[in-house]
Amino acid sequence: MKLKGHQIIIFGLPRFDASIESTNYTTAKLLARHNQVYYVENPFTVRDYFKMRKWPEFAVRKKHFQLSDSSLLDTDIPNLKIVIPPILLSVNFLPENKFFRNLLKINELLIRSKLKTVIKAHGIADFIFINSFNFHYPSVISGLSPVLTVYHCLDPMVLPFNRRHGVVSEEILVKESDVVICSSNQLYNEKKAQNPNTYFVANAADIAHSSKALDPALRVHPVIASIKRPVIGYLGAIERRLDYGLLRQVISKNPDKSFVFVGPVSPEFVPEWFNMAANVHFTGTISYEDMPAVIKGFDVALIPFKKDDFSSSIFPLKLFEYLGAGKPVVAIDFNPDLKEFTKGGVVFCDTPEHFSAAINEALLNDHDTLRRERVAIAAENTWEKRVEAIGEIIYNHLKIKGKA
Repeated sequence: MKLKGHQIIIFGLPRFDASIESTNYTTAKLLARHNQVYYVENPFTVRDYFKMRKWPEFAVRKKHFQLSDSSLLDTDIPNLKIVIPPILLSVNFLPENKFFRNLLKINELLIRSKLKTVIKAHGIADFIFINSFNFHYPSVISGLSPVLTVYHCLDPMVLPFNRRHGVVSEEILVKESDVVICSSNQLYNEKKAQNPNTYFVANAADIAHSSKALDPALRVHPVIASIKRPVIGYLGAIERRLDYGLLRQVISKNPDKSFVFVGPVSPEFVPEWFNMAANVHFTGTISYEDMPAVIKGFDVALIPFKKDDFSSSIFPLKLFEYLGAGKPVVAIDFNPDLKEFTKGGVVFCDTPEHFSAAINEALLNDHDTLRRERVAIAAENTWEKRVEAIGEIIYNHLKIKGKA
């Protein structure tokens, strides 16, 4: 990696101990192989305090919330430390106006004050600041004088909670950052119009982890092992992105197959028929550690995201996790970027008939040669390679500034 020996502060949206592996924290871990990285996780708000104060996650952080506390949480990576921000005001429910923006400035001041305490106590100087998709706090770095500011844009703005203020806040971030890195071509084209120093670096996956599914000694996870085969599986959140209309036709046409959905369910988006279908199974959320054992139980893996303006910006991590496990993948043709990266190793469909036929074809004609080809495609799309590309972009901009 070209980017070596630097101090980097990463302000991420996910928390460091989240049950689901994230692009944000994975990037932090890989950059920490050659740099000193401080991961500032998404702050708790007053609302979070009353909701989560008895949870184990809160107990881990309880003594670190104070503005005067400069202590860091250790990780299993020596060069990666966790910064716990202070508890903030709950303001997202407010409408977008000057009153909201003034309260947001108070929250950003609190985060900034904590960062100043940590920076001073640990002698952090000439640091790179990466906002890893935490668009909720666009100006938190103002006045802290990093040598380079980077915004890592990972998804379109979809959820109402995020859109309420995120559209305005993200525009501020994009325009004020030295560098913007996007995870899809559509996001790249949108942000490039606002900031000329914008780049496209696609998402990837932890292939070393998902490829554990290829180990003959690994047992299929119990939540899958008990389900009648063939298993047509989906791993991820069951929410608005799924094309329930297409799935209804595919599932009804294939009563001999078990359609298994592994992950958290957002009931407000799930139609009633989906819960009632005899050959649809929900397992609930599984841990990241159990992911290979779950995917091993899939005969065919699905990415049934609806084709719309939002999904065309999504580059799903599960794509290369499935391929790294050697599984045949059938997907809706929701993002044109994906074909370039999968080199014919994934079937992209635009109708229920095509989707159903692709599942049946995969069941009938899967073999070792195809499995090896899928693993080879996944091996070209590892997080190590993606973070190497991110590091090179940052290094080149530091070089322009004479800070490399």
